[in-house]
Amino acid sequence: MKEKKIIFVNLDELKEHEEIRPDYLESLKKEILSDGILKMPICIDEKTCIILDGHHRLHALKRLGCRRIPCVLVDYQSPEIEVVPWREGERITKEEIIEVAIKGGRMPPKTSKHMILVNGEWKHISVIEEMINVPLEELK
Repeated sequence: MKEKKIIFVNLDELKEHEEIRPDYLESLKKEILSDGILKMPICIDEKTCIILDGHHRLHALKRLGCRRIPCVLVDYQSPEIEVVPWREGERITKEEIIEVAIKGGRMPPKTSKHMILVNGEWKHISVIEEMINVPLEELK
Protein backbone atom coordinates (compact mmCIF):
# COMPACT_ATOMS: atom_id res chain seq x y z
CA MET A 1 0.00 0.00 0.00
CA LYS A 2 1.40 3.39 -0.95
CA GLU A 3 1.76 6.31 1.46
CA LYS A 4 -1.63 7.78 2.30
CA LYS A 5 -2.35 11.46 1.91
CA ILE A 6 -4.84 13.46 3.93
CA ILE A 7 -6.38 16.43 2.15
CA PHE A 8 -9.28 18.74 2.92
CA VAL A 9 -12.20 18.37 0.50
CA ASN A 10 -15.34 20.50 0.16
CA LEU A 11 -18.36 18.52 1.36
CA ASP A 12 -20.28 19.16 -1.86
CA GLU A 13 -17.55 17.41 -3.93
CA LEU A 14 -18.09 14.07 -2.19
CA LYS A 15 -20.27 11.30 -3.59
CA GLU A 16 -22.28 9.08 -1.26
CA HIS A 17 -23.58 5.58 -1.92
CA GLU A 18 -25.30 4.69 1.38
CA GLU A 19 -28.06 6.03 3.56
CA ILE A 20 -27.22 6.88 7.15
CA ARG A 21 -28.74 5.75 10.44
CA PRO A 22 -30.41 8.82 12.03
CA ASP A 23 -29.90 7.58 15.61
CA TYR A 24 -26.17 7.09 15.11
CA LEU A 25 -25.87 10.39 13.23
CA GLU A 26 -27.40 12.29 16.13
CA SER A 27 -25.09 10.73 18.73
CA LEU A 28 -22.03 11.29 16.52
CA LYS A 29 -23.00 14.92 15.90
CA LYS A 30 -23.35 15.51 19.66
CA GLU A 31 -19.97 13.88 20.30
CA ILE A 32 -18.19 15.98 17.67
CA LEU A 33 -19.85 19.17 18.92
CA SER A 34 -19.01 18.33 22.53
CA ASP A 35 -15.37 17.55 21.68
CA GLY A 36 -15.08 20.56 19.35
CA ILE A 37 -12.97 18.42 17.03
CA LEU A 38 -13.25 15.84 14.28
CA LYS A 39 -11.09 12.98 15.49
CA MET A 40 -10.78 10.97 12.27
CA PRO A 41 -10.73 11.72 8.55
CA ILE A 42 -13.02 9.88 6.16
CA CYS A 43 -11.79 7.60 3.36
CA ILE A 44 -12.56 8.41 -0.28
CA ASP A 45 -11.57 7.26 -3.76
CA GLU A 46 -8.95 9.66 -5.17
CA LYS A 47 -10.46 9.60 -8.69
CA THR A 48 -14.23 9.82 -8.06
CA CYS A 49 -14.50 11.27 -4.51
CA ILE A 50 -16.82 8.37 -3.60
CA ILE A 51 -16.95 7.88 0.17
CA LEU A 52 -15.71 4.43 1.17
CA ASP A 53 -15.95 5.05 4.92
CA GLY A 54 -17.36 8.06 6.77
CA HIS A 55 -20.91 8.83 5.60
CA HIS A 56 -22.02 9.63 9.16
CA ARG A 57 -19.06 11.97 9.79
CA LEU A 58 -19.91 13.79 6.55
CA HIS A 59 -23.54 14.31 7.59
CA ALA A 60 -22.59 15.32 11.14
CA LEU A 61 -20.27 18.01 9.79
CA LYS A 62 -22.93 19.23 7.35
CA ARG A 63 -25.36 19.64 10.24
CA LEU A 64 -22.72 21.50 12.23
CA GLY A 65 -22.29 24.05 9.43
CA CYS A 66 -18.92 22.82 8.19
CA ARG A 67 -17.92 23.13 4.55
CA ARG A 68 -14.91 20.83 4.32
CA ILE A 69 -13.67 17.54 5.72
CA PRO A 70 -10.28 15.82 6.00
CA CYS A 71 -10.05 12.78 3.72
CA VAL A 72 -7.65 9.90 3.25
CA LEU A 73 -7.30 9.25 -0.48
CA VAL A 74 -7.08 5.72 -1.84
CA ASP A 75 -7.18 4.12 -5.28
CA TYR A 76 -10.52 2.27 -5.25
CA GLN A 77 -9.49 0.25 -8.30
CA SER A 78 -6.52 -1.21 -6.45
CA PRO A 79 -6.69 -4.98 -5.85
CA GLU A 80 -5.65 -4.11 -2.26
CA ILE A 81 -9.17 -2.74 -1.65
CA GLU A 82 -12.23 -5.00 -1.64
CA VAL A 83 -15.87 -4.53 -0.77
CA VAL A 84 -17.89 -7.15 1.09
CA PRO A 85 -21.45 -7.04 2.44
CA TRP A 86 -22.06 -6.42 6.15
CA ARG A 87 -25.05 -8.77 6.14
CA GLU A 88 -24.87 -12.52 5.57
CA GLY A 89 -26.23 -13.70 2.23
CA GLU A 90 -25.98 -10.33 0.45
CA ARG A 91 -23.72 -9.46 -2.46
CA ILE A 92 -22.08 -6.15 -3.39
CA THR A 93 -19.46 -5.08 -5.95
CA LYS A 94 -17.29 -2.02 -6.45
CA GLU A 95 -19.01 -1.48 -9.80
CA GLU A 96 -22.45 -1.32 -8.12
CA ILE A 97 -21.18 1.20 -5.58
CA ILE A 98 -19.62 3.39 -8.26
CA GLU A 99 -22.79 3.31 -10.38
CA VAL A 100 -25.08 4.22 -7.45
CA ALA A 101 -22.77 7.01 -6.26
CA ILE A 102 -22.30 8.55 -9.71
CA LYS A 103 -26.07 8.55 -10.29
CA GLY A 104 -26.69 10.14 -6.86
CA GLY A 105 -28.52 7.10 -5.47
CA ARG A 106 -28.29 5.53 -2.03
CA MET A 107 -28.12 1.94 -0.80
CA PRO A 108 -29.45 0.99 2.65
CA PRO A 109 -27.18 1.77 5.64
CA LYS A 110 -24.37 -0.74 6.19
CA THR A 111 -24.62 -2.30 2.71
CA SER A 112 -20.90 -2.15 1.99
CA LYS A 113 -17.89 -2.93 4.13
CA HIS A 114 -14.63 -1.81 2.55
CA MET A 115 -11.55 -3.84 3.36
CA ILE A 116 -7.88 -3.08 2.71
CA LEU A 117 -4.92 -5.41 2.52
CA VAL A 118 -2.39 -4.47 5.22
CA ASN A 119 0.72 -6.62 5.67
CA GLY A 120 -0.98 -9.57 3.96
CA GLU A 121 -4.14 -9.34 6.10
CA TRP A 122 -7.60 -7.97 5.16
CA LYS A 123 -8.73 -5.28 7.61
CA HIS A 124 -11.61 -2.78 7.70
CA ILE A 125 -10.53 0.30 5.75
CA SER A 126 -10.93 2.48 8.86
CA VAL A 127 -7.49 1.20 9.99
CA ILE A 128 -5.90 3.77 7.65
CA GLU A 129 -7.93 6.65 9.17
CA GLU A 130 -5.50 7.77 11.85
CA MET A 131 -6.52 10.16 14.62
CA ILE A 132 -6.04 13.77 13.50
CA ASN A 133 -8.15 15.86 15.95
CA VAL A 134 -9.01 18.80 13.65
CA PRO A 135 -10.83 21.69 15.38
CA LEU A 136 -14.35 22.26 13.97
CA GLU A 137 -13.50 25.91 13.28
CA GLU A 138 -10.95 24.76 10.68
CA LEU A 139 -13.70 22.91 8.81
CA LYS A 140 -16.17 25.80 8.48
